[in-house]
Amino acid sequence: MKRLIERVGPCTLAPKPFDPFTLLVRCVISQQISTKAADSIFNRLAAAIAGPAEPHPVSADTTAAWQRTVSIPLATLATFTEAEYKACGVSGPKQRALRSVIDHVETHPDLLPNIPTLADEVLREQLVAIKGIGPWTVDMFLLFGIARPDVWAVGDYGLKVAVKTHFNLRKLPDAKKMTKLAKPWEPYRSVASWYLWRSLEPQYRDEKT
Repeated sequence: MKRLIERVGPCTLAPKPFDPFTLLVRCVISQQISTKAADSIFNRLAAAIAGPAEPHPVSADTTAAWQRTVSIPLATLATFTEAEYKACGVSGPKQRALRSVIDHVETHPDLLPNIPTLADEVLREQLVAIKGIGPWTVDMFLLFGIARPDVWAVGDYGLKVAVKTHFNLRKLPDAKKMTKLAKPWEPYRSVASWYLWRSLEPQYRDEKT
């Protein structure tokens, strides 16, 4: 990890400049697809609602899907038809997940305003109660959206690959193994995650690992 930190430089994790509802929309769109594809779909959705988004300064962070600043109004998205979603590239399951998010937020009006004060586990419990929002989506919301410092996404494939490489494991670690290996990094597992994800990029790979 020391060698990796020296190669990559300072961690640039920081809360993204979006409202909580827009962050949730971005996280749903990002499920099970590449960052590039998620970026494209979100930008098409944003353009359909509010026109082309203004560019946001690119940081060292690899999450390109967060590089444009725009808000998605809940009231507007709630009126979207299946055809309008489809035209933006939003799949059927993700359409249903977004409708579930809208319904849940409307039913629980205190959720979004209270996010800054909610503990990670409390927020996790409330978000996974939404149909279509699973642990991975919540981890991405907590880590890349609002930059909570101690998030460890045990179900993320890329993170598992990085851990396998850096710990010289024979196979991808399960959740229990991931949790055990990351114990020394508490309460800053988000930072460790960020560096491990960066280690997968060609320019930061270490031939010694």
